[in-house]
Amino acid sequence: MFAAERRQLILEMVRANGAVSLRELARVVQTSEVTVRRDVRALEAEGLLDRRHGGAVLPGGFTRESGFPQKSHLATAEKTAIADLAAGLVEEGEAIVVGAGTTTQELARRLARVPGLTVVTNSLLVAQALAHANRVEVVMTGGTLRGSNYALVGSGAEQSLQGLRVSRAFLSGSGLTAERGLSTSNMLSASVDRALVQAAAEVVVLADHTKLGTDTMFQTVPTDVITRLVTDEPPTHDDRAATELQALADQGVQIAVAGGTANPNSGAGVDPVPARQPRRDVPLPGQRRNHGGHGQSPGAQLRSAVLGEQQPGERAARVADLRRR
Repeated sequence: MFAAERRQLILEMVRANGAVSLRELARVVQTSEVTVRRDVRALEAEGLLDRRHGGAVLPGGFTRESGFPQKSHLATAEKTAIADLAAGLVEEGEAIVVGAGTTTQELARRLARVPGLTVVTNSLLVAQALAHANRVEVVMTGGTLRGSNYALVGSGAEQSLQGLRVSRAFLSGSGLTAERGLSTSNMLSASVDRALVQAAAEVVVLADHTKLGTDTMFQTVPTDVITRLVTDEPPTHDDRAATELQALADQGVQIAVAGGTANPNSGAGVDPVPARQPRRDVPLPGQRRNHGGHGQSPGAQLRSAVLGEQQPGERAARVADLRRR
């Protein structure tokens, strides 16, 4: 396939889906990710699309947000692996909040197997995934339906979360950087996510590598409030994503990497460690646990690499500050 033909096909895929990963583009045009990256760079120079770490999106900058159909086609394998690992963090009988997003929807499908669970959510898709779970109670916020991502937003959603207290919040977003934390392109969604965070003792962010280093308009969760990031392993050539992981770890965020093998030469400072049962690696607020042991996450053999952990006093102080709010 000639370069012009490849680029035309790449452009058609991005226009049809809104966002496509480099891995998927390479598979469809039957070439290497290195070649696809050059094509994407050339198309960006012409103003036909925007590059993102690990993928390409329609042009639009900070204010553009892809709808659910477009997001659901981006990094699907990575989101599945992340959801498998994150589900292992949830204990039987726990009360949690789960925000809106395609990755959190994947998580919800796995949470249906956790008995005695209570899930508070503003996402219709999360609620739908749990609707037929026998021993899972679903509590939905109020609010106004935002059709692009099937989420309830606005003052009604935020007010319904006042006075709520749960152990963990699982959130996704449009971008994640060490400097600003988790962010999204929509103001109403950002406001509800902040209310979800205030209801939780711990905050777990689910973000595939394409979101690492991406900064969007509205901050939802500052880096110092994020307890843990569950992500996939960045490709070996994605130095920016690896660097962002290290920067997040340096600020005390615990990093769990799903799928593949940690690469000590990737630039993120990830040392190979044995696979472990994820829940054994989750300290409660103000606690620290030794990392070790072996296990397997639900449905897939996964690899978890812990890159950083805040001191107990720092985490406890942060939790106390959230409670005062």
